[in-house]
Amino acid sequence: MTVQKEQLEKYAELALKKGVNLQEGQGLIINAPIEAADLVRTISAKAYGKGAKNVHVEWGDEVLTFLKMKNAPSEVLENFPKWKADGLEQMVEDGYALLSIYGPNPDLLKDIDSERVAKANKASAEALSGYRDYIMNDKTTWSIVAYPQQAWAEKVFPGVSSKEAQNKLWEQIFHITRIDREDPIAAWDEHNDHLRQAREYLNQKQYKKLHYKAPGTELSIELVEDHIWHGGSTHSDQGTEFNPNMPTEEVFTMPHKYGVQGKVTSTKPLNYGGNLIENFTLHFENGKVVDYSAESGEETLKYLLETDEGAKRLGEVALVPNESPISQSGHIFFNTLYDENASCHLALGKAYPTNVQGGPSFTKEQMDQHGVNDSLVHEDFMMGSSELDIDGETKDGEFEPIFRKGSWAIEFE
Repeated sequence: MTVQKEQLEKYAELALKKGVNLQEGQGLIINAPIEAADLVRTISAKAYGKGAKNVHVEWGDEVLTFLKMKNAPSEVLENFPKWKADGLEQMVEDGYALLSIYGPNPDLLKDIDSERVAKANKASAEALSGYRDYIMNDKTTWSIVAYPQQAWAEKVFPGVSSKEAQNKLWEQIFHITRIDREDPIAAWDEHNDHLRQAREYLNQKQYKKLHYKAPGTELSIELVEDHIWHGGSTHSDQGTEFNPNMPTEEVFTMPHKYGVQGKVTSTKPLNYGGNLIENFTLHFENGKVVDYSAESGEETLKYLLETDEGAKRLGEVALVPNESPISQSGHIFFNTLYDENASCHLALGKAYPTNVQGGPSFTKEQMDQHGVNDSLVHEDFMMGSSELDIDGETKDGEFEPIFRKGSWAIEFE
């Protein structure tokens, strides 16, 4: 297929209306690769048409990123510009919405020393921690959508021309985000309602623990007391409904940072910092990764886990049924936004404070007391499959089926 102006317009409208839900008089930050200029311009025009006071674009260029990571001295990689972090933080404090357009080359930095990449990632995470806290506490609206950059498309669809690979990936994106429906907005309303039913059921249950069994996985995860399941749309501090991820097929909540026991094996590659980590296993004791291995990318995994103490613990547990359109596509996307919505997943690192009652107002000490993990990183990895069973353990010690063979064992409308 060749992307038509009408399809791009629908995609831009979806990102603004159901993604960040931009309000009149609000500013908008767009993070985007230069390849996505056509989409950025379409979104910007629509944003101003909706009464946006300003559209600020943070452009990225993977060629320049590679050149910097390869050639810049270490002290440059270890120092993220304070002026840039301060500027972004000032904008979200002023109520700007944030839209990230995402589609990185999974192999961009595979030939770069992993230690250099780790230093740059840590410096960025430290400098942007205030900005990121603002986003993770839903103090403004934010969303992520995908764009099929050439290198990413060629990775997903090898053996065809670049143009054909991008067209094929566009087709998948439009299908998975429901752009190919007669009324994409109505389709998203219906989808959000289904996810609402799942999260409301789980919130009512308040399971004490989740128990996972699959090939290479035997894991128990304690959930924090008064945990909250989220999924689909949510609301900002100002009461504005928005969808943080497009696509999204998950419901997710908060594991107790000290309450994870056993081992878990990944089922899809993890793209972290321009490198792929594949077929890895993590062993947990009292919530902490005490051993790990990977068929490829083990050094990258090592640096991820060594970012800080919280990187060795879990900050999110997410349930995604095998019926997800991303899973049913049969493709591995080498892209966390897509692959995490094809599979049950967990996240190493920082927890979303909104996943526990009162969480956004917790002090650091209260976070630790409640089992809320904190870290500079938040990295989702996929561990679900059609062979995964999950049981919920009630506060009375009874076990109830939640997933069987990768699908819900619970009936929803």
